[in-house]
Amino acid sequence: MTVIAFVIGIVVLVVGLAVSIAVHELGHLAPAKAFGVRVGQYMIGFGPTLWSRRKGETEYGFKALPLGGYISMAGMYPPSPAERERAEAGQPARKTRFFSTMVQEARMANDETLGDDDRVFYKLPVWKRVVIMLGGPFMNLVMAVLLFTILFSGIGVQTATTTVAAVSTCVPADDASDCTATDPAAPAAAAGFEAGDVIVSVDGTSVADFAEASAIIQDSPGQSIAVVVERDGATETLTLVPAAREVNGEEVGFAGITSQVDYVRQPVWTGAVAAMENTGAVIGVVAQLPVKVYDTAASLFTGADRDPNGPLSIVGAGVIAGEVAAADAPILNRVAGIIQLLASLNLALFVFNLIPLLPLDGGHIAVALWDGIKRAWAKLFSRPAPKPVDATKLVPVTFVVVILLFAMGGILIVADLVNPLSIF
Repeated sequence: MTVIAFVIGIVVLVVGLAVSIAVHELGHLAPAKAFGVRVGQYMIGFGPTLWSRRKGETEYGFKALPLGGYISMAGMYPPSPAERERAEAGQPARKTRFFSTMVQEARMANDETLGDDDRVFYKLPVWKRVVIMLGGPFMNLVMAVLLFTILFSGIGVQTATTTVAAVSTCVPADDASDCTATDPAAPAAAAGFEAGDVIVSVDGTSVADFAEASAIIQDSPGQSIAVVVERDGATETLTLVPAAREVNGEEVGFAGITSQVDYVRQPVWTGAVAAMENTGAVIGVVAQLPVKVYDTAASLFTGADRDPNGPLSIVGAGVIAGEVAAADAPILNRVAGIIQLLASLNLALFVFNLIPLLPLDGGHIAVALWDGIKRAWAKLFSRPAPKPVDATKLVPVTFVVVILLFAMGGILIVADLVNPLSIF
């Protein structure tokens, strides 16, 4: 593999991932602004700011670490109660434990974004909060469908077509590749097949691809069947008598035809179907993520082969992208491979962000739904409306989740450096 092509593959993946993150955050930004929430920042990446520009009340920019992104909305949580009042009154803060301090700091930081108006997230109706938080993962799903559609309907699927690529001269014994003087002539050669013929029908049945033609031939050992082919713009009917060969204990017909392989474009809805089918597989991986990460960590110490269907870090995805780009294959095959990889990454972002744990989008959706259930319950029994759910109380859980995510990410990065998965 060439180093330049390998690097290009990694760069394309990083750029594609950055675009996916940007689209994800746009999925949050657009409904937030449409619902009147003040958005202070729209950032791609974390860490120090590399570039930013303010447009209206929102600062747009890029940060140094392209490992995610965020938008900062006013009032993600309800205002903090007594502690803020004590601070404003100049009273000393109460001594608290570690997690309590974290809760206080989260509340105080949130209160700084509230302002003097009602353009805050926590005051929105539940359905609007859900729409805002669901917007990010939804955009990744849209990206995956778009990429799969480009892959299957724009480029196509490699398929053995009905065009004859080559005709064998004999029926080799015992699946040998070379013909000998004693081997009988291949049925296709005896019937007059030529390279470039396009098979139209076999035994009276129209065929759309080589698999259909091959199935009929295999079911007709020793039988005389008519095969209509198109040659030089005209149709001809050839008489084929497939030779009988034993395969896995069964007698099947053999003609001695090799077909041309080409990209065949699929219906436009194929991309959406593929996205749905792959989503199920991704859900299976995410549901077993702790176990699979543990197995990956174990492989580092035991030297065992990693599960090819296991999770990857961005480092591992970059290695695969580099291998695809540098593979000894036609450029269209490599482009298709990169597109498929980016589509899969977007599905992973879609599913992963819906996990109902803070700080993920699914956690904010769960909080909003719980708030809605409490309000509906109070309304049903004619009780006063409850106070908004204070998600800052979940900061300790959020802290633990973040630590676990960093730990799992670190394990996968080390594994992808020391014991990487490869497409070869």
